[in-house]
Amino acid sequence: MSAGWLVTKYAVTAGLVVLVSEVAKRSGKLGALLTALPLVTILALIWMYFEHVPTARVADYARYTFWYVLATLPMFALFPALLARFGFWGALTAGAVLTLVCVLLLAVAGRYFGVRLL
Repeated sequence: MSAGWLVTKYAVTAGLVVLVSEVAKRSGKLGALLTALPLVTILALIWMYFEHVPTARVADYARYTFWYVLATLPMFALFPALLARFGFWGALTAGAVLTLVCVLLLAVAGRYFGVRLL
């Protein structure tokens, strides 16, 4: 992989994150909609395609992304409820801990579906 390609990947990916955060400052709903779209995942899939990553590895990435997204969803329900009570960092920490717990629980549950997450 050339340095130019790596810089392009960084620039496009970072630009997308900055764009979404700027939109979110102006419109919470539109920012949330953009964030909810799997833009980073889509970019990662595109980067892997252009880099000729084997199809099986790309499919694994998409499959595991599905499972890990499930584990992150409860954080988004908890964060707003805790924000006023514990402040930004407290709510963020609680959300991160909840996500970790959910990942561990999902890893155990995933085994029943033949998915090994950890």
